[in-house]
Amino acid sequence: MPGSRSSLETLGEVVASACFAAWQLARAVADNPLEASTFAGGPPADDAVMRQARHAEAAPLLAQSLTTAAHHLNLCATCCHYTASGITRDLERTASTSAGRPVPHRLSDAQYQALRSLAQGGATMQTRGRGSTMVCTPDLTVITIATFQSLDKRGLLHLDTSVPLYQGRSITVTPEGHHALAHHATSKGAAITPSAAAATKGPRR
Repeated sequence: MPGSRSSLETLGEVVASACFAAWQLARAVADNPLEASTFAGGPPADDAVMRQARHAEAAPLLAQSLTTAAHHLNLCATCCHYTASGITRDLERTASTSAGRPVPHRLSDAQYQALRSLAQGGATMQTRGRGSTMVCTPDLTVITIATFQSLDKRGLLHLDTSVPLYQGRSITVTPEGHHALAHHATSKGAAITPSAAAATKGPRR
């Protein structure tokens, strides 16, 4: 959502800190001297002097690795806190911004299909044949002039009038148009969810 860049960055620090901690713990495992029981018929166990020497060499390495891992885990926890706080802050800010936004225009199915086709880009309005005006879309969706005008009056479209009609005037969808598209798709999805869930659930036995 807009303004959540800082939350994304702190989330990245969570992953980075966790990876550094895992790396240090893996080093500690690798540096840990082998004290397992020997296999039957294997080489004889090392004497106490050699084991003591291995421990003396590994002890500072293990301490450093575990201390560094604890430091990165502490950073990971701090970044988790900042990320959670940032998500809450961004959601509250977005909710207050959306509250002041005007309610998007309600679209009929024909208007929605036309607007969705125009949002893909490349659509033009031009004259053909005996001067008849038509809307041409790359996906060949049929859009009547009446449908175009209804969307245009609502401020959902922008027509480049600086170009003659015979050359083809480009049609673009305004930010209000994209907002209306998103709102229509969300409301349609919410409307069909209960019936779809009931159909999937099926009869009880």
